[in-house]
Amino acid sequence: MSGPLRRRWQRWLARRIPAAASVRLDQRRIFIIPTRVGAAFALALLLMLLAAINYQNSLAYGLTFLLGALFVVAILHTYRNLAGLVLKAGGAGAVFVGEQGRFRVRLESSARAHQAIALGWPPAALQSLDVPALGASECELSLPALRRGWLRAGRLRVESRFPLGLLVAWSWVDLDQALLVYPRPLAGELPLAGGADDQPEEQGACAQGRGAEDFQGLKNYQPGDSKRRLHWKAFSRGQGLLIKDFAALSGRDPWLDFEALAGDVEARLSLLCHWVLQLSERQQPFALALPGQLVPPDTGERHREDCLRALALFGTPP
Repeated sequence: MSGPLRRRWQRWLARRIPAAASVRLDQRRIFIIPTRVGAAFALALLLMLLAAINYQNSLAYGLTFLLGALFVVAILHTYRNLAGLVLKAGGAGAVFVGEQGRFRVRLESSARAHQAIALGWPPAALQSLDVPALGASECELSLPALRRGWLRAGRLRVESRFPLGLLVAWSWVDLDQALLVYPRPLAGELPLAGGADDQPEEQGACAQGRGAEDFQGLKNYQPGDSKRRLHWKAFSRGQGLLIKDFAALSGRDPWLDFEALAGDVEARLSLLCHWVLQLSERQQPFALALPGQLVPPDTGERHREDCLRALALFGTPP
């Protein structure tokens, strides 16, 4: 469809099938047309009818009308296979940019069984499943998460070509589903927040979520450790790569400060996302400072989710 025509179609659909967490399919929400096979079948019936008229052949008339009646009955059964089906929105967990957002959909039958129900977002392949009589089935559909923020599923196509494949009955259903997309984590060193001391050792220590007050000893170098804390004297003596280990910085919790970073907005958010995950895994309290927003120092799963949510929604319209 062209742009204006597509917008008019979307507005008409929004009035006829409004967004809802649960949608029951009925005659107002179901559309039906012949498939390519059905169109070829109808054309063959027309040719058979012309041949029967031309030759005045009773058997040709009988076969044509029998197949025509089969086509009419197929219309009813194809429609009934969708009618009465209830679609409900399931949960959708948050993902990171570059992953697949997964939406769960529950299909329920209030009476008869529903066979070979296909649903998904074209042009991707549709997922097919059966719904037992007075039962329910669940499926998980995926969409690529290309940008941080809210990923909205949009209208879902649900269709049926059962039983003969001559016709397709379908509907466009908006279950009002959305999931949160976090920035893609990007590893890197993190400088101290504004207002902290600028000692080189403290910068490296804070980048690892540790303090720099009391020297504790040496430990083996791990990928991602600050190179500012390397003990070069031990390396020159052939003891390998060791780094200086420090105790906590006088009880100070690390501050992840957006303004203290360089680069574009998405690069900064990705770096902050990486350190939110790292510090949360270590169960170390930390704070997150974004322009116009501050998540105070804390730890735990709830604090982690609050920080990731703030990063995902930073700068996006409410």
